[in-house]
Amino acid sequence: MSKLSDDMPARGMDEDKDLVLRSKQGDPDAFEQLVIRHQKKMLNIAYRIIGSYEDACDVVQDAFVSAYKDIRHFEGRSQFSTWLCTIVINLSRNRLKQIKATWSRNEISIHAEEGAVSIDPPSGAPSVLEMIEKRDIQRSVQECIKGLEDDFRIVVVLRDIQGFAYNEISTMLKMAEGTVKSRIFRAREMLRNCLKGKLEEL
Repeated sequence: MSKLSDDMPARGMDEDKDLVLRSKQGDPDAFEQLVIRHQKKMLNIAYRIIGSYEDACDVVQDAFVSAYKDIRHFEGRSQFSTWLCTIVINLSRNRLKQIKATWSRNEISIHAEEGAVSIDPPSGAPSVLEMIEKRDIQRSVQECIKGLEDDFRIVVVLRDIQGFAYNEISTMLKMAEGTVKSRIFRAREMLRNCLKGKLEEL
């Protein structure tokens, strides 16, 4: 997994400012443009946190509905994307709690579910083997991310996968920047150890 530089600069001017202003004035087309602009990134964040594509889609849909209802209260102290991401993170956390409660009640085996959707390679051609190897590595990365405790998973997704600056993550999670950096450092260490074990098994 590639790691972004720790001296990554913060984002520049908020490119969504005009669309946000028009959305506040009741322009549905402007908000639709915000959805189109941010839905892919928000879905990626939700999926990385939750680990389920279907649940991530539900969360992102709920997040945009919530943002649409509350956009008049958005004061612009942070960028729109930061505000939206905060909504996605909170809803993702809530969905995680629901999923874990369901797993606990029904005693669902995560490993059994993952085994059920595995696909046997159709042939032994080199190109196919390369694709399978790449897929296995990607799956290992996702499994390691999914295995992190929620607080560590969220910060490493926001920083190393989505590229948010430390101060942006600090704003989203309402915690000191030093705490953010500490959690990211610990999350990276845990990921390195997990991936080392996973890749040795391949």
